Amino acid sequence: MVARAEISEGGKIIRRGRPPLGDKAKGVVTMRLDADVLESYRALGPGWQTQINADLRRARKLKKA
Repeated sequence: MVARAEISEGGKIIRRGRPPLGDKAKGVVTMRLDADVLESYRALGPGWQTQINADLRRARKLKKA
C-alpha cells in the first residue's frame, strides 16, 4: 500500500522514477556479442552499457547526444 502511495507537493502529484526523455529516449535492442567482448565490457562495472553506446558512436562518427 505504501509503495503505491502518491506524493504531492503544493497540490501537485510528484511522479516517482526517471522523468520521460522525450525525443532523446533510448531504444531497447537485443544484440549477440562474442563472449570475450561482453566479458570485457561487463568487467568495467556499472555503466558498461553506456560505454558500448559511446564506443559505437565513435565508431560510426556520430555526434554526442
